[in-house]
Amino acid sequence: MGFDKKEMIEQLKFEIQMIEKGGYDPSVREPSQNPEIFRDSITCLNVGLEEKEHPCSSCSLSEFAPPEVRNSRGDICHKIPLNEKGDTVESLKAEEDPQKLQATVLIWLKRTVKKLEEEVAVKE
Repeated sequence: MGFDKKEMIEQLKFEIQMIEKGGYDPSVREPSQNPEIFRDSITCLNVGLEEKEHPCSSCSLSEFAPPEVRNSRGDICHKIPLNEKGDTVESLKAEEDPQKLQATVLIWLKRTVKKLEEEVAVKE
């Protein structure tokens, strides 16, 4: 991985907090707008921008996507395989079950943080 693992761990831990604290739940003021997992987070290089100014390949989450999708259109982070079945944010969004989507992403985040922390510990 070409990105700093300690920084990556911190970003993933932030995403865990976002989910656990309801940061991706619909807004009370605008319930019809559902925040996009990863895309509407401050960890996204293009957060708040209507048009992407930074390539998704510059984001640390791109490291978890299969090589064949890293240069594809759309949000690369939504193409990361989250489990053994190959579910992705993209495929789970299509099921229209936000709780399942968030639960699956949360499990992936925690598993990935643990793995990265173990890798960092071995190097120290």
